[in-house]
Amino acid sequence: MIIGTAGHIDHGKTSLVRALTGIETDRLKEEKARGISIDLGFAYRTLENGARIGFIDVPGHERFIHTMLAGVGGIDFALLVVAADDGVMPQTREHLAIIDLLGIRQGIVAITKSDLVTEDRLLAVEIEIEALLAGTSLEAAEILAVSNTTGAGVATLEERLASAALAHGRRSASGCFRLAVDRSFVIQGTGTVVTGTVLSGEVGIGDAVTVSPSGLGARVRSIHAQNEKAERGRAGDRCALNLTGEGIGRGAIMRGDMVVAPALHAPTARIDAELKVLASEAKPVGQWFPVHLHHAASEIPARVVLLRDEPIAPGEQAFVQLVLERPLAGAAGDRFVIRDTSARRTIGGGRFLDLRAPSRRRRSPERRAQLEAMAITTPSAALARLLDAPPYLLDIATFARDRALGEDETAALASDTIRIPPDTGSMVMAPARWLRLRQRLLADLDAYHAENPDQPGIGLERLRMLGEIRPPAPVFRMILQGLQRRGEVSLDGAWVRRPGHVVRFSAEDEGVWGLVKPHLTGEERFRPPRTRDFATMLDLPEARTRAILKRASRMGLVHEVAHDFFFARPVMAEIVTILRDVAAGKAKGEFIAADLRDRLENGRKVSIEILEFLDRHGVTLRRGDIRRLNPHRLDLFGQTTAGEDNGRESSPVGRPDFKFEREHPKEYRPDIESP
Repeated sequence: MIIGTAGHIDHGKTSLVRALTGIETDRLKEEKARGISIDLGFAYRTLENGARIGFIDVPGHERFIHTMLAGVGGIDFALLVVAADDGVMPQTREHLAIIDLLGIRQGIVAITKSDLVTEDRLLAVEIEIEALLAGTSLEAAEILAVSNTTGAGVATLEERLASAALAHGRRSASGCFRLAVDRSFVIQGTGTVVTGTVLSGEVGIGDAVTVSPSGLGARVRSIHAQNEKAERGRAGDRCALNLTGEGIGRGAIMRGDMVVAPALHAPTARIDAELKVLASEAKPVGQWFPVHLHHAASEIPARVVLLRDEPIAPGEQAFVQLVLERPLAGAAGDRFVIRDTSARRTIGGGRFLDLRAPSRRRRSPERRAQLEAMAITTPSAALARLLDAPPYLLDIATFARDRALGEDETAALASDTIRIPPDTGSMVMAPARWLRLRQRLLADLDAYHAENPDQPGIGLERLRMLGEIRPPAPVFRMILQGLQRRGEVSLDGAWVRRPGHVVRFSAEDEGVWGLVKPHLTGEERFRPPRTRDFATMLDLPEARTRAILKRASRMGLVHEVAHDFFFARPVMAEIVTILRDVAAGKAKGEFIAADLRDRLENGRKVSIEILEFLDRHGVTLRRGDIRRLNPHRLDLFGQTTAGEDNGRESSPVGRPDFKFEREHPKEYRPDIESP
């Protein structure tokens, strides 16, 4: 168990720790000269049953509240110290408020200097303390009178602390390893040593770790746990880790950093949280309010973004977004405290809820439902609630990582869900939602085929937008791929159909198509005739020729790249393959229209029309005259299937979706995340 002291300056915190452990925690020359604690101090005591108690002694001066916060972030038990002669003082109140905000519910109050006052004064101070504790996390804490000078009451305090330690036991070592660094130094001949409290998981000698948020990799050379040599350090231990690795040296690791299992390294500078403003605050917290954020041993300037219209009044709690000046390494559920920018007062505190907070739509009803789910502390219950709120699915790997959950815990959570893709995917849905989504997708497809028998299928984006559940486009494609493996749908480029659905030309149109196709797939395939040219060539009315080519487009045999300008589907696949080759030979994969023109030998105008068509569908990304390929959209123009070679089953990505693009510009752009 880790015990942290708290209380006003000169109330005897350091002397009390010395009386309990025999260890002087003031180690700095300035501390000894001035008789006050400036930095964190550490001491240990072994109980009769062999268990070790760690003590973190914090400074009491108001100028060192930031240091106090760095020390108490990982403690299990608070030892609040109040001097009998002074009674409750300003830092007594502020330290208690911080303990309450950090959710520390175990503690005891020691009234020091009891030998200097009368019994009546002791009773008055005890009554004052009881009033102070009312309504806080230490409301039920025992109050004991002690004297660091005479030793009176110290033995009783020792017994109470030993009993609390035995009742507390050891923290569970489940989850991934995290240590909050509160000291970092270099020892000649040993190397870099970091100390801190292990917040979760465990670590062993030889383990690979990552310093976050910097991302430096390291290996654990040796471990001291609870001030003793050890093979492993685990949750709840005060640990010193001797680290080695490239870049690990003086100044590389600072107070406030985290040493974590490599899988947990995912720093963030935007966090959705639950914030409680202290009742003692004079004014409400408004929009974009500047603060200093204290988390574990870190201190970072930040802004509070309200997720509602009204300011947060003193004593009130609300959801907020914290926008940090620099990234931190945290976990969902971690406690934090905010103070004013001049470091004169504590404003409030709360819990991190979502480390991947969105910058857009953060005040929507859907987002609020997600935050209410994330506020549930039990992972299984939070997951179930999240999967019952839009968008009805989530990335289980990110969910587990941001809660520092271990592999076994993650597997247990995922066992009651449907994975996307099946069995191996990290996206999960509740079984009931999955069943509803599957049934709705198949029903929508059947209805579309009934209403549009002359079309080979429905555009993937259009199908996605029809449903109540609208997964992001990449996830929706994975869902459809899973249904395709089950034989329930067929995917063809950006179109979806039922496996048995086939579209055919009429006998008369089939004859015309037989004359057109060789021009679209032969030597002139990269610069095929336009509709007017085909009409002249075949001696057909232009309207009739256009109608047949449009039908071929709906059947997926051709793409209408520009008005009345059609390319065979396999030819577009060939062009995309050529573009991949062009990009591979260019610095940064960037190319211009002339590069495609030179490869296809089809003229600048035609090459630009082809590229603009690919721009519209996100296959190419344009900036001025320069383009690059979007690897996430290349499959829209895949190679042809056997069915296309005989003029049957296929699906276009072209003209039929232009109307949808105009109606849904946001959803259609590949660089905008789907809702």
